Amino acid sequence: MISLEIATFLLQWATGGLAFLWVTTRRRVVSIGYGWLLRGTFGVIAALALWVGLRYGSVPLRDASSAGVVLACIGVGAVSWFRRSAGVSGQRERVEQRSARVAQMTGIDRAEQKFDTNQKEFPPGLDLIAPAIGLVGVVAGGVAAGSPVWLSVARMVVGAAFLGCVSDAMLLGHWYLTQPGLPRAPLLELVKYLGFIWPIEVILLLIAPGMLSAFDGSIDDGYNGMLGWFWAACVVTTIGLVVVTRLALKERYYSAVMAATGLLYLAILTAFGTDLVARAILSMA
Repeated sequence: MISLEIATFLLQWATGGLAFLWVTTRRRVVSIGYGWLLRGTFGVIAALALWVGLRYGSVPLRDASSAGVVLACIGVGAVSWFRRSAGVSGQRERVEQRSARVAQMTGIDRAEQKFDTNQKEFPPGLDLIAPAIGLVGVVAGGVAAGSPVWLSVARMVVGAAFLGCVSDAMLLGHWYLTQPGLPRAPLLELVKYLGFIWPIEVILLLIAPGMLSAFDGSIDDGYNGMLGWFWAACVVTTIGLVVVTRLALKERYYSAVMAATGLLYLAILTAFGTDLVARAILSMA
């Protein structure tokens, strides 16, 4: 049916997270440090994918892809570091607007963050390099995972987007603590995409041979069907948390962002349960 390979799962996670990093950085409103955080985090996860793959069962193309993701994170991160003095255009505009507003209201010139206007800004398009390389390995991992191949590959690719999106949303929610005044649009965008990806993820996991077999008894999960119902609870809870998070972000108060971040913490647990529990059950077939 489908095998559960930890190296493939880790590469999935890293690839999805880096892809949705570009979704956020392309807006040019989140400060440059957010990119450092995510490239560092998912670069380490890709490195773990490489190590696990080489040690416990290599898929050459997948492992080469993991190495490529690590190198891309390092290279793109270096470009971002050397151009850090330029900041990002949206951030510069908001800093200038806030400083002008404070000066107008109080008559006091506020010390504002300085940017080097002569330095070229970091091009967000570079953040597409790592996920493009990672996608090759995710597809290779899907081909190696089992049959039917089209279904295995589809589950891997959509699973990468699903896990990456929910992880980035949670991390971005925390970034609002370090960048006061950041608009909610980037976080709302990730939550919206998560809601769009959820039904595709669930449908692909239900398609035979899939989770329906766990409910009709064709697959024995070893716990008298309890794991199947646990999976169903994760599925329902995930979309419930997405809906509640979107409602929370409609509130005007800043505390709403922190409430949404807390909800996304829970969504990570249920989203990972949705993906991993299903693959663990299907690997028993």
